[in-house]
Amino acid sequence: MKEGSKIEFGFNKIGKVESLDEFAELLFPNNRNHQKLFLAVFVELKYADGQFLKSLEWVADEYRCSRRVLEIVRAKMRRLGLIDHVSRFGQRHGYREGWVFSSRFAKSAVTLSGLTDRFREIKDAKQEARDRDLFRYL
Repeated sequence: MKEGSKIEFGFNKIGKVESLDEFAELLFPNNRNHQKLFLAVFVELKYADGQFLKSLEWVADEYRCSRRVLEIVRAKMRRLGLIDHVSRFGQRHGYREGWVFSSRFAKSAVTLSGLTDRFREIKDAKQEARDRDLFRYL
């Protein structure tokens, strides 16, 4: 039976990610076409002038992937906060429309880091009285 395409961010999987291709495999499990196009978009955007791409369609054409695969990969990258579409009405990118790296994914990672710190505090034994008070209200 083929596994689904759902992303599983288990602690053991995250700890093993050392390269971009392993990151692609984590984000797009069991689908080589999606992984290939993710890598293509990421690398092309990384080395583009000002890390700005006017369009992603040419990337799919260049790496011989269908528009359907492009839309799936683009949508997932956008939902995860890896890339953003910028409007031609924004001064920040010179009133050009296109695609850029987003800062949302990095901010999410900071949030996850904060969550781990909070977990350490919560599991501390010194919080026993407060934890027991929670059961009174449930």
